[in-house]
Amino acid sequence: MRGLLGELATGSNGETVTLTDMEASIEHMSRATIRHVDAMLMVTEPYFRSLETVGRMAPLAKELGIEHVWAVANKVRSERDEEIIRSYCGEHGIEVGGVVPWDEAIQEADREGRALMDYEPAAPAVGSIELIADLLEGQTMGNGRGGRA
Repeated sequence: MRGLLGELATGSNGETVTLTDMEASIEHMSRATIRHVDAMLMVTEPYFRSLETVGRMAPLAKELGIEHVWAVANKVRSERDEEIIRSYCGEHGIEVGGVVPWDEAIQEADREGRALMDYEPAAPAVGSIELIADLLEGQTMGNGRGGRA
């Protein structure tokens, strides 16, 4: 993975964005898999274990020189869920880059074997994800490193 991401980074024409979904562990950080990363989104849910993982990973990402590190609140069912995530992140100096609500359309699309954007383009989760994409584009494209995320 490290080699592939390195090739993508060095071969980029400055307009390429590579999104990689990695498991929530420090393994990628300790193996330098993410050394070419400009931004990291750490998806969290309003549960202790999920938040603790973000709390451990965010400082490591910053130490490795990742300029943009955000938590993304996922499967948010209530204002209280969002409040829990924002409070935890605030106490740990982690910026929340987006909030994706619990959206039954995600499960329905999955049951149909379809992408959510094709199944229900107006679903609340789609709108939230579009805002996160806008954040990434706005923060990483002009950095001279090719806009890799």
